[in-house]
Amino acid sequence: MGRKVTLATCTLNQWAMDFEGNLSRILQSVQEAKSKGATYRLGPELEICGYGCADHFHENDTFLHSWQVLAELLVAPECQNIICDVGMPVMHKNVAYNCRVIFLNKKILLIRPKMMMCNDYNYRETRWFTAWRKERETEEFYLPRMIQDITEQIKVPIGDAVIATLDTCIGSEICEELWNCESRHVNMALDGVEIITNSSGSHHELRKAYVRVDLIKSATMKCGGVYVFANLMGCDGERVFYDGCSMIAVNGEIVSQGPQFTLRDVTVNVATVDLEDARAYRNSMRSFCERNAIAPSFPRVHVDFCLSSDDYFLPTTHPIDWQYHSPEEEISLGPAIWLWDYLRRSGQGGFFLPLSGGIDSSSTACIVASMCRLVCAEVQKGDAHVLSDIRRLVSDQGYFPTDPQELAGRLFTTCYMGSENSSEDTKSRAAQLAKQIGSFHLSVTIDIAVAAVIGVFTAALKLVPKFKAHGGGLRENLALQNVQARVRMVLAYLFAQLSLWARGRPGGLLVLGSANVDEGLRGYMTKYDCSSADINPIGGISKTDLRRFIKYCSAKFNFSALEGIYNAPPTAELEPLADGKLAQTDEEDMGMTYEELSVYGRLRKQQGCGPYSMFCKLVHMWSWLTPEQVADKVKHFFRSYSINRHKMTTLTPSYHAETYSPDDNRYDHRQFLYNVSWPWQFTCIDTQVKRLKNCVPSSAGKASNQSAGKFQQGTSQNNMAAGSGGVNSNQANFTSGIVVSLSSNEDQGTIDARLGDQSSQLLQGRSDVCPTVATTLMTSFDKKLSLKSAISSVKSAKPSELNKSDSLFDKFKLAAGSWACDVCRIQNKSDDNKCVACQTPKPLTLFKHPPVDWICNGCLSNNKASAVNCEECNNARPGPPCTQAGVLGNTSQSMAPSSPVFQVGAKLTESTPAVTSVGFKGPVCPPVNASSATRPSTPSDRKILKGVRKIRL
Repeated sequence: MGRKVTLATCTLNQWAMDFEGNLSRILQSVQEAKSKGATYRLGPELEICGYGCADHFHENDTFLHSWQVLAELLVAPECQNIICDVGMPVMHKNVAYNCRVIFLNKKILLIRPKMMMCNDYNYRETRWFTAWRKERETEEFYLPRMIQDITEQIKVPIGDAVIATLDTCIGSEICEELWNCESRHVNMALDGVEIITNSSGSHHELRKAYVRVDLIKSATMKCGGVYVFANLMGCDGERVFYDGCSMIAVNGEIVSQGPQFTLRDVTVNVATVDLEDARAYRNSMRSFCERNAIAPSFPRVHVDFCLSSDDYFLPTTHPIDWQYHSPEEEISLGPAIWLWDYLRRSGQGGFFLPLSGGIDSSSTACIVASMCRLVCAEVQKGDAHVLSDIRRLVSDQGYFPTDPQELAGRLFTTCYMGSENSSEDTKSRAAQLAKQIGSFHLSVTIDIAVAAVIGVFTAALKLVPKFKAHGGGLRENLALQNVQARVRMVLAYLFAQLSLWARGRPGGLLVLGSANVDEGLRGYMTKYDCSSADINPIGGISKTDLRRFIKYCSAKFNFSALEGIYNAPPTAELEPLADGKLAQTDEEDMGMTYEELSVYGRLRKQQGCGPYSMFCKLVHMWSWLTPEQVADKVKHFFRSYSINRHKMTTLTPSYHAETYSPDDNRYDHRQFLYNVSWPWQFTCIDTQVKRLKNCVPSSAGKASNQSAGKFQQGTSQNNMAAGSGGVNSNQANFTSGIVVSLSSNEDQGTIDARLGDQSSQLLQGRSDVCPTVATTLMTSFDKKLSLKSAISSVKSAKPSELNKSDSLFDKFKLAAGSWACDVCRIQNKSDDNKCVACQTPKPLTLFKHPPVDWICNGCLSNNKASAVNCEECNNARPGPPCTQAGVLGNTSQSMAPSSPVFQVGAKLTESTPAVTSVGFKGPVCPPVNASSATRPSTPSDRKILKGVRKIRL
């Protein structure tokens, strides 16, 4: 009895709708499989037409041309005496199915439709195909006449069946069926199927390879048998990149590993396996045997053919350890091959990159450099297809690339587009990196173009906009930054179209973008600036991974210029320099770090968190921050995200590499018009913050004490960040106002007595609290009334009794120099060094606005105290005629509220002004960084801060 069979799995770089090229690559793979002794050949999913045909699957021509290609395969001499398993779309009873067509010697054995559709993230299979729902059933499929003439068959089985040869049994899975919780290989294994195949169209994501390997090893470990996996490779015309990893596994061990990244269009991996090993393994698992005894049977298509040979001394393939790439290696390989596929198939002559000397554009440049190295290496190995492609690209049929730097000089043009706001450091770093890569480098100044655009505006409206540093307003500052960014985009396309013309070569260049996934998520980019390009190889990669990638390239490629780039602070260089030094950094503009952005992105997309859920998770993850600080960070992120979401509708097609990509076209479908104040969600967050602040250890038990105490822990740095300057303790106090133990068993009288003592301490001598209200509360507790009675007595008091003054606002005006405690929010006198309520030290004043300024709620501009209307937008001055305090730091005066702020039993709400995006690389309104400024002094200041978040001084 024959035991040893040789199986082939093929990795193909197919191209959607390229039927001629796809046919050629399939025939080459079959020929290589036969030459290596294989009797069964498996190809990837939908290999005949290409997986990424998308809505072309709605066209009958796609089905017609697929059958035409299959006809060529049936009659090809290469496809004789080997079982071929190919993928193509099939229409049965007017319904489209994603199918495997298995044939041998001009006879179609079985059409096996896909039974579980992939319909999430990047995949939309149910848009074009229907899943086969009839388990273990087949129907008759009537073949097209062109196929009947070749096979001499009128009809063949279609459905959920397996192939029974003379020596073994073969069953098919298709892609998603491996990943599903009800994988088909389990049922097939229980029915005696020994070889299970899976044709896939699985795309690349960083750190994903181990998932595939573990799934396949697990499938054969628990079920035994042989598992053959085939996947696509390269860019088939979309944003995703298919990364191979074709493999063969036996009884939980990998015996053949295909490449994850390669420039080769066709790669064939074979393994010789002993079927007796699979049979012995299954028989040794008694639980498997028990389930097998009652398992239902699959329909079998019997074939008079043997996969095994009579060579009993044929050696089998030994198990191997899977070789994984590091994330940095994946970035250097995957996007590089994606760029190569796009370049050679687009017919362009190379790439053009605006090289700024920062992390992002330098990462893009390094990926192109990696591509050049891969091309040279593959040519040295004798790949005729790669050599033919590179000769066509450089328009030189005698060219033979050996030096990656020389090749980069032909294919890659970089340009430093400096302005009066650019530093010499970035200019020199860009030039040094371009020299080490070998690109054709240009250095130009865009000031003339910027001045011309501004001149058109000035001529029309007779006004000259100024940067904020030069006395201009916020809108002027943003507009001038946007002009620079958008001028660079216009110049980039001009140089891309004419650079090769100027060098005497035909063709044009593809413009490369360099915005990372975090900037896309945050919207930290100018709409239609240099982030607008033809393609973007790093658009799906996080800033954190790019920094690691830069370090990797510095060592791998010996690019010494990357050391300075890595250590330089990320900056857009769109604002004037301060004494030749940077006055603008990305993280300061965004109001968050790139590490925080990665956390926000993963929680938002991977774990499906909205604002409230994200806060609930981060309050535990970021235990070194107070709940209020976490709430502020979450609110700021969602405001920034929603304000800038519209930019995703024009995001440059980017290489998909990260699971939290904000790509609006295919991966992350959401609206782009939001209520940026998120009133309901943020109110839920505020409610939880108050509960956490008011929670005190109870007498219910030690666990309760530990739970409540968790939110009272913090570091000395956190205390400083919260505005508690001078605190040396490692404790952050959250006791504020009148608190009640949530799990207390005390009776009403005990609680009332304790509340009375607390209210007396908190309200005694308070000049900033309405005296009548304070007296009413303390009198109520002195009379041993319940808290409910105290609140009722205040609510029933007449306005005339509460406010004897002619002006209600006088009752709420704060004394000059008073300050608010950053922990319990109680107002304190100017000479108080500690909060009278919670004993928190007086915070330091880091920044201070002139007390004469007020802020417009419409455009957020600063205005003089004498101004009645905003100098920018002419909006009326908000609120009653009173002085508005500065938003940052502590001031001697604060803006009086437009309504009474002390109301017992009322909910505290904060309204956020709706802010529209202006589309520059940087936030619309950056927030207060908790580590660099104290918190606002009054509730009115806090209300303004929720909308403004940060005013740059």
